[in-house]
Amino acid sequence: MNRRRSTGVPPWSMAVAAMLAVQLSNALSVPVIERIGPAGTAWLRMCFGVVFLWIIARPAIRSLRRADLPALLALGVVTGFMTTFFLAAVDRIPLGTAVAIEFLGPLTVAGLMSRQRRALVWPFLALIGVVLLTEPWHGGIDLAGVGFALAAGVCWGLYNLFTQHVGDRFSGISGLSLTIPVAALATLPLGLPQLVGGEFAWWVLPAAAGIALITPVIAFGLEMLALRRMTHTAFGTLLSVEPAFGILIGLLVLAQTPSPMQLLGIAIVIVAGAAAQRGGRRDAASP
Repeated sequence: MNRRRSTGVPPWSMAVAAMLAVQLSNALSVPVIERIGPAGTAWLRMCFGVVFLWIIARPAIRSLRRADLPALLALGVVTGFMTTFFLAAVDRIPLGTAVAIEFLGPLTVAGLMSRQRRALVWPFLALIGVVLLTEPWHGGIDLAGVGFALAAGVCWGLYNLFTQHVGDRFSGISGLSLTIPVAALATLPLGLPQLVGGEFAWWVLPAAAGIALITPVIAFGLEMLALRRMTHTAFGTLLSVEPAFGILIGLLVLAQTPSPMQLLGIAIVIVAGAAAQRGGRRDAASP
């Protein structure tokens, strides 16, 4: 008798690998942003992502149902603007700070979905950590960068919700092959003008292609696979370490050294994120 076997790969390890991949791709995007802008970079990444995904996994168009379209379209739109807003933030503020601010989005969603109402206190604690990160008393805070990071956070919270729904309906990364084209179309009005008006160089296309292979293809694919086997709260607990990954990648790749006060802010955000979450492994989703 044939039995359905697990891949043997723990979902938490896929989630951690996805977080590292996302932050690495964001750091590597900085030189491209300097040439063609954040929206141009995000759009180019999405376009190359479509090419790679359609080579790896053909879009499951025949399995589409009318009831699937709203979630697919919504996930595509929030994915595109999440990337665009976040790269706009990274263009103005340090990577670790941008990740911590953006993390307020999924943390708030997790608090609202928790059965314990007192979990809502943790987003406010994380906000204190973000204030320490931005150090507004120094007068050097970039309000536009903070605003872009907050907008990305709203998209990130919605992204986690829609990703789990789409991941339940489509196996593997076939859902991505349907949503990333939507993301590319949604961000085209912002991305194409920046790309055309930017300072194009020969290395921009291969660099964007390589980054797209990391994110959205590998990173978003791993996230979708992880969310198929985890609760929102368990996944959110793991997400609480992503600001630390942002600081680490920013230090190693971009030479962005945080101050002691900013490290304290990151620690508070991580503690708030971990404390807000309760839950464990998700029951197996229906195919």
